[in-house]
Amino acid sequence: MGCLVYGANGYSGSLLARLAVTRGERPILAGRSAGPVRALAEELGLPYRIGAPSLELLEGVRAVVNCAGPFAETAAPMVAACLEAGVHYLDITGELDVFDWMFNQDTAARHSGVAMITGAGFDVVPTDCLAALLAAELPGAVALELAFAAPGGLSRGTARTALAEMGSGAARRIGGELVRTRFGEPSRSVPFPSGVRRVGATRWGDLVTAYRSTGIADITVYMPLPPGSSLAPLFRFGPLRRAARAMVRRGGPSDAVRAAQGCEVWAEVRDGAGAVRTGTLTGPNAYALTADASLRAVQRVLAGEVAPGVHTPSSALGAGFVRTLDGVTVTLS
Repeated sequence: MGCLVYGANGYSGSLLARLAVTRGERPILAGRSAGPVRALAEELGLPYRIGAPSLELLEGVRAVVNCAGPFAETAAPMVAACLEAGVHYLDITGELDVFDWMFNQDTAARHSGVAMITGAGFDVVPTDCLAALLAAELPGAVALELAFAAPGGLSRGTARTALAEMGSGAARRIGGELVRTRFGEPSRSVPFPSGVRRVGATRWGDLVTAYRSTGIADITVYMPLPPGSSLAPLFRFGPLRRAARAMVRRGGPSDAVRAAQGCEVWAEVRDGAGAVRTGTLTGPNAYALTADASLRAVQRVLAGEVAPGVHTPSSALGAGFVRTLDGVTVTLS
């Protein structure tokens, strides 16, 4: 396959590796935790490498899928190695600041002939593609609202990243500029396919990616507020955030939970004349969707179907890419 899965010892990385094997692929597994990486590689009969991002780690590799979060710590060194080695790069981040940084690497990626897709998993394939589909339905749209629900629990990496994001509050894009708000504000009720739910504003990656994909200047992204979200401002303080991160257990949703809990996305666009288009998406568990989407995305990259440069999922693969994923249904109205 010519692909290296970095962070294969983590929850999402191991799901991706297992799915790849079931589809006849043989990625190289990699990470800095020698024991877990070696154990998974031996179980699946795959080659493996141990180490931090480097030219040596990428020798003979054509593409990397970075599954090692927090991506604020891993994206920069891996991207630098990929640019130097001429290796394509994908990640599954949902971190807003990482998205912003990634798009600043576009010129370097084009110069190196490297294709890069950031957010090639649940963060942010479903939301990005649904936003792009609606923008095509209403080309003059000036406002976009997105909401997602992904029950079933979090992996250790996602939980630790979420703590940092909660401490940063929420944000909206207004007139093309990012504006900070309190976590969960504003709030509203959203008609998900499973029923109406109350949601609050968050720092979701689409504040960067959907803006790139659609050009819409006013964007708000919502999620159901987790228990204890009123304490979110406390996580601005480093000692408390580090203590909370240390308490997060390894692992993630069980096979049974992933099979039982799917994801939902709702979106709405409006133009200046008041015309509205809405859309909904239902799909499998967010982690199952991440493995499926990132595997299909790297296969497309390796097939030469993505131009050099830094892309959102929809700008790289088309807004309809989400409809090719297992168990996903999209409805526009």
